[in-house]
Amino acid sequence: MSAATPILRGRGLTKIYRLGEQRVEAVSRLDVDCGAGEFTALEGPSGSGKTTLLNLLGLLDRPDGGSLLLDGEDCAALDERARARVRLARFGFIFQMFNLIPVLTARENVEYPMALAGRPREEREERARALLSSVGIPEKENVRPDLLSGGQRQRVAIARALANDPEIVFADEPTANLDSRSAADILDLMRRQNEERRVAFLFATHDPRVVERARRIVVLRDGVIVDDRTAAPAGRHHP
Repeated sequence: MSAATPILRGRGLTKIYRLGEQRVEAVSRLDVDCGAGEFTALEGPSGSGKTTLLNLLGLLDRPDGGSLLLDGEDCAALDERARARVRLARFGFIFQMFNLIPVLTARENVEYPMALAGRPREEREERARALLSSVGIPEKENVRPDLLSGGQRQRVAIARALANDPEIVFADEPTANLDSRSAADILDLMRRQNEERRVAFLFATHDPRVVERARRIVVLRDGVIVDDRTAAPAGRHHP
């Protein structure tokens, strides 16, 4: 369980997938909290349920059982439009394959969540530039994703995830497509954003580089949590 003030409370979370006549319980009756300002790794091998749990907590998928409380309200009961509003206003997302919009520049990709939220153009342009500067690539604001390196794309994705001042950023294998140096730089960048902005980060990962930097480690095996502990990171590596 989390020692930090909980933002989300999952109770009895269960997700079932059906493949023909086969029934697979991807996560089974999980109790887990996401706390303010945490830097947490969901660790486990492929098939352990970590990405499923991340998607449930981030309201990208619905549980087949249990509740997910945000400010005392069960988000599992919200309709799709209401869930989308919560995601836009309170969460950020970083994906393994970056998921940048290829026809937009780096700045326009960062602006996109702010445009969805109805923020004025001048305000979102100014904020996007500030965020790109904070992640170390201000000179790339007018460059499209196909001309960026993997590490630069992930920096844009981090800036985009922070655009609407989220309380939690959900990151699914954020280092999987990066070389060792880029991965270390990206992890240090996210750690600094966590410390400076107090935004919580929740990673689904099997990468030991992520786990060693986490302050909390939640271990999943076969859809259940087998360990939930706080940890002092092994080391901090700055670019």
